[in-house]
Amino acid sequence: MSEAAKEKGARRPSVKKRGSVSSLGSHDIKAKETTGKTKDSLSTVSYMDEPGHHEDNARLVQMENTYHMGPSKRFPVLAVTDILKDVLSSYLQEEKYDAELCRQMTKTISEVLKARVKELMIPRYKIVVLISIGQLGDQSMYVGSRFLWDAASDTFATHTFKNSSLLAVASVYAVYFE
Repeated sequence: MSEAAKEKGARRPSVKKRGSVSSLGSHDIKAKETTGKTKDSLSTVSYMDEPGHHEDNARLVQMENTYHMGPSKRFPVLAVTDILKDVLSSYLQEEKYDAELCRQMTKTISEVLKARVKELMIPRYKIVVLISIGQLGDQSMYVGSRFLWDAASDTFATHTFKNSSLLAVASVYAVYFE
């Protein structure tokens, strides 16, 4: 080994753990061919803990379980519906339908809605926002959603907005996180 390689190895901090996991057991590893490739494919995942990684975890505060099986404060559907009406009308009142503009508007409006709902500070609810914007014409549009949830604690709010050229449907789903 050259002197430069020895110095480089000496400067490297000590590592807590090293190892590798193979998709084949040690008795299943196939012999290599003369070209340097294996006869059968072999997947190997290597891992290495960072130096000092375990010392940081010792300083973290571990929270006790609360054993809350239901929400202490219900999700305010009426307040969220008012937020939906306000945001949709303020962003889309004077807009004309354009596919590119509406694609960007769905992203913007969904982020604004999510931020406004999170400002209500309802504890332990996960918020999902879905928005569909389409051109208003002689066609019909059906919007459907399916969720697996607890009907006692999970809920949603929805609002439909129309102007002269577009139709928007916005839904906010609140799923209680136990």
